[in-house]
Amino acid sequence: MGEILIYCFLVVLLTGGFLALYYTPDGQMVSYNGAYEPLRGVPMSAAYDSTLKIGYEVRGGLFMRQLHHNSSVLLVLGTVVWAMLGRFRYALAALGLGVLGGLAGYGAADDLLSGTFLGRLPIPWWYGVHLLAALALGAVLVTSSRREAALNPRTLRLVALSLGLTSLMIFWL
Repeated sequence: MGEILIYCFLVVLLTGGFLALYYTPDGQMVSYNGAYEPLRGVPMSAAYDSTLKIGYEVRGGLFMRQLHHNSSVLLVLGTVVWAMLGRFRYALAALGLGVLGGLAGYGAADDLLSGTFLGRLPIPWWYGVHLLAALALGAVLVTSSRREAALNPRTLRLVALSLGLTSLMIFWL
């Protein structure tokens, strides 16, 4: 399970890096002038504007957003399974960081938290929390994976099985 979580995290990290190239973490209000006709002229935050542009105008942007989201959901669900398998010390930390990172991701995009009391926090703050939670989650996963590998060395068959299961689950979601 630890291997699958590492691979999911790598997908989240790579897709997040791609999305960060086009994302603007700014709460300043702008008028939307992108490709989606019904929203033209509607005032929105620059963060939400850049999120819409990633989805509609960047080549492969919507696919990357969906892959990032699906991998994140799978990472959290896999962490719950990991906790049920008895890896409580690392799993609870990873679960908390995964939930915090997901919540901060929605806050950074000015999407689902907009209009709530959490939406009053500045968007750059949410973006920073999202990045810090991702780095901390990576550290927890790598540390636990190294300790797990010391007890049970990895074989080529296990790595291939883990990669195959991860790919299947990400694209199945």
